[in-house]
Amino acid sequence: MESKVQNIFEEIGGKFISTPSVIKEKLTSVKAIIYDWDGVFNPGIKGEGENGTYSEADSMGINMLRFGFWLEHEHELPFIAIVSGQKNPSAIHLALREHFDHVYIKVTDKAKALNHLLKSFNITAREVAFCFDDILDLPLASECGVRFLVNRNASPLFKQYVLKNNYCDYITGQQGGNYAIREISELILGLTGNFNEVVRERIKYGDIYIKYIQQRNNQKTFTFTLHNDAIIEYPLP
Repeated sequence: MESKVQNIFEEIGGKFISTPSVIKEKLTSVKAIIYDWDGVFNPGIKGEGENGTYSEADSMGINMLRFGFWLEHEHELPFIAIVSGQKNPSAIHLALREHFDHVYIKVTDKAKALNHLLKSFNITAREVAFCFDDILDLPLASECGVRFLVNRNASPLFKQYVLKNNYCDYITGQQGGNYAIREISELILGLTGNFNEVVRERIKYGDIYIKYIQQRNNQKTFTFTLHNDAIIEYPLP
């Protein structure tokens, strides 16, 4: 199974830094998933009126990943968070719509967001999977248990630095804004072995999926920001 998954993802350009078996083993400890925003859900292009978009394909991927985790862990949901160094209304919109746990906005010192999340949920950094793309993310990549680097062809020296310092386990074949999050979601489901079950139950939309979605939709989303070197609640308008 692991070699088959490896072949499928290498065919689309994915690069395994850790072996699939090592990534699979690390995933057994994961209780939370953190996503960077710009350059991960989108190409990271900014301008007047721009706030960073996301795709429905990536949103579906995260939902199916959460459903798979829920099936695998006796109806326990993983903690989901977005950490962004900028003010990104689209990140808040996605998090509220999909009932993520935490959104950290304008937190340029992302290590503080990680520490806040760990204390909030009483978990360790080794129980966190992290999806990232750039330099400001490295304090988290150096600590988290499983690290997925979203590819950017224009950053060869950065990728070399990440590899030299053992900051990632897998580099996506797709770049930010081209469904890299969907790629990571399907990779995790493929390695854990329940992709087919997740798809079958979602198509059926029976009692199992309804129970999951009701539980997911009861999850309240909390927003935070960095102020005077401390993480505080970020009030929504």
